[in-house]
Amino acid sequence: MKPGLAGKAALVGLAVFLVTLAGLPIRASYGARTSADEPQYLLTALSIAEDRDLDIADQRRAGAYRGFHEAALPVQTVLRPDGSRVSPHNPLLPLYLAAPMGLGGWAAAKTALAALAGALAGLLTWTGAARLGASFRAAAMVAAVLGVSPPLALYATQVYPEMAAALAVAAAAAALSGKPAPAGAAVLAAAVTALPWLAVKYIPVALVLAAAGVWKLRSRPWLRAGLPAFLLAAGAAYLWFNQTVYGGWTPYASGDFFAGGEFTAVGPAPNFWGRSQRLLGLLVDRGFGLAAWQPAYLLAVPAAAWAVRRRVPRRGLLLGVGAAGWLTAVFLAQTMHGWWWPGRQTVVILPALALLLMAWADRSRGRRALFLGLGAAGAAAFLVLAAEASTGRLALIVDFTSTANPFYRGWRLLLPDYLNPAAQTWVLHGLWTAVFAALAVLGWRSGGPGVPPGGERAGREGGDPAHTAHDFTR
Repeated sequence: MKPGLAGKAALVGLAVFLVTLAGLPIRASYGARTSADEPQYLLTALSIAEDRDLDIADQRRAGAYRGFHEAALPVQTVLRPDGSRVSPHNPLLPLYLAAPMGLGGWAAAKTALAALAGALAGLLTWTGAARLGASFRAAAMVAAVLGVSPPLALYATQVYPEMAAALAVAAAAAALSGKPAPAGAAVLAAAVTALPWLAVKYIPVALVLAAAGVWKLRSRPWLRAGLPAFLLAAGAAYLWFNQTVYGGWTPYASGDFFAGGEFTAVGPAPNFWGRSQRLLGLLVDRGFGLAAWQPAYLLAVPAAAWAVRRRVPRRGLLLGVGAAGWLTAVFLAQTMHGWWWPGRQTVVILPALALLLMAWADRSRGRRALFLGLGAAGAAAFLVLAAEASTGRLALIVDFTSTANPFYRGWRLLLPDYLNPAAQTWVLHGLWTAVFAALAVLGWRSGGPGVPPGGERAGREGGDPAHTAHDFTR
């Protein structure tokens, strides 16, 4: 008996899960297996497992971090009068990791994160094929290629909330792509509620999803009224918890690194005009840009323009989520370049980009070949980095740009270096601005009225009746 769509999507997810486990032995730095915020999340998870609380003071005193952070662990927390320490990070990720951390330590916790990566790939495949009308071939290709490429493949075993947030966005997109019903509203409510509990920075994306849900449920009055009422109550509970546990409106209040108060997490004196270079840099920066490590993300530009011109259903949702997350990363994040793997601030919106790419790539064999050709470079980048960081040739967070990957070493020369800006940086910035404009124009023209419905599939083999019945253009 052949597996149905859900079964085939699950196989895609299983494959991504197994491949991303290659990142399990990766070392973040030369003095530690994990780095920056990762030990804080793991210690909090261990505290939940052992003590049923968020206080990591006893775990620090006992050196419980030595198994994943051999070097001295920096202090991020304010010492409270009662001697407790609570990490300035939202608690949902540690809560998810508590059981595996308590039972199997850091390796089990990272395996649990890789399971989220597999679930994300499977859910995106199913949503693209079942809800958005893409063929299974196109949906599986995009989900699998992006799932085993940076940054998704690396955040599958990096202890950050990015993968859980991406899964929440994918679940919300699946719910919003179906008929207005109680089950879908419940999934949406859970996903929107989860995002702030994963990180404060996800609130703008959560608000876009909530607004889309209220609009979608306009024909179901009791659901339309119930969803915002539930979310308002959840928001109030979130603020109450922060005040009670962290002593402020956000978890940042318990940190020792925001001397000017918790809201200086955005920056003590943010230069928003200067940050505007990230509009382009988040994609093409030489070291920290998405396309530096997975050039297939460049195709999101023509895919977005095509979706708008073709009036692809759900385009408003996907582009709205993408814009909310992108603008947050541009203007609210303190820096694009940090002590983390590139793309961290944009992982949350990658499911939206993936779904757009599924719809776009499905329209012709040429588009699928182009995506696969570019995507192969990203998949290879992950495998090379995983091998190098596992054997000690480099450390993932310290010197990842020294990778021996020949494609990256050549490709990076065409990308602007915003970390060390020089005259060449701004020349390349101008050239890439022109490239983006050209890609957007090409995408817009490819979806013009001169292309008959279904005509973009001229190169597609056969005529999949099930797929045609869900055509985006109908």
